[in-house]
Amino acid sequence: MERFGLVGLPNAGKSSLYNALTGGGALAAPYAFATKDPNIGVAKVPDERVDLLSVMSNTRTRVHASVQVVDIGGLVEGASKGEGLGNKFLANIREVDAIVFVLRAFVDSDVTGPDDPIEHLRVVEIELALADLETVEKRFNQATRQSKLDKTLGDELEALEAAYKALSDGTPLYRAGLKPEWRETLAPHFLLTNRQVLAVVNVGENELDRIPEVEQQVRGEFQSAGDNVEVIGMCVQLEAEAATIVDPAERAEMLEGFGLGEGALFRMVRSSYHLLGLRTFLTTGEKETRAWTFHAGSKAPECAGRIHTDIQRGFIRAEVIQWDELLAIGSWAKAKEVGKIRVEGKDYEFVDGDVTEFRFNV
Repeated sequence: MERFGLVGLPNAGKSSLYNALTGGGALAAPYAFATKDPNIGVAKVPDERVDLLSVMSNTRTRVHASVQVVDIGGLVEGASKGEGLGNKFLANIREVDAIVFVLRAFVDSDVTGPDDPIEHLRVVEIELALADLETVEKRFNQATRQSKLDKTLGDELEALEAAYKALSDGTPLYRAGLKPEWRETLAPHFLLTNRQVLAVVNVGENELDRIPEVEQQVRGEFQSAGDNVEVIGMCVQLEAEAATIVDPAERAEMLEGFGLGEGALFRMVRSSYHLLGLRTFLTTGEKETRAWTFHAGSKAPECAGRIHTDIQRGFIRAEVIQWDELLAIGSWAKAKEVGKIRVEGKDYEFVDGDVTEFRFNV
């Protein structure tokens, strides 16, 4: 399961976003450090294809794809030197696949702290860079000593030196222009800034019309980061309130009433998927309709392994059809009858929206 870590200054809206995504009960209070221990929950990935296929198959159980969300305490300037809660709790998000910055852009006199998202971004980036600098410096000194006996460490030393220079200037690695091979070499060190970033800009309930403006403002700050960063604006408070409404029709009505369409949480999860190069294939039948996550470019046996390693090991073939074509025909049996089910072998690269049945023998 892919993991996302929520990072931001106190009162930026992290815990409210966590609750909206996971349905969790994290304390969201208008004072600093309400979150001291990490909150860890699971967020369902909205996908209407699962719902439509389950209706077609008269499925008893439907299972959406999911991601893990980790909410940690708020960072403050000087956290790397022990200010606030310090930065030791950053260890809780060392192994996430992507970082989600929650940047405050709402004005509220009852909530302390700055309301400028660029100021939030500046503080968070510096503190993460300083935390990474400490890690890189330790490993660089260690590798330098080891390299006297182990000449294979040259590539790692080169990557560490480049990372050290960038981080010393307060530049996070995702916007430092490092060579792809350097970033890959650094991956085993779980550096916080050596990963993809999604920036959520949190506006007030009465400032929804400002979303395009603040998105563009923050996006401009990330120009040097290229494809490593995506930016999305939302009112976290409204999204959190909508997420508590159990009835889908009532929830949609509320979102529509505020002019939010399907809601920013859907966009956020889709943006996260795009950022990590994730895609979805589906399986459907009377017992279960389920969405499975895979990485773009994965071949059929790899996708089979997402269900079970035995299926990958004994892979024979995949029977495949696109979800919308299957819906139009009306059932898997009819699609097979009219010859619309394709038979694909080990070299087939799955594409988003494939519905499949795997044939295997172990």
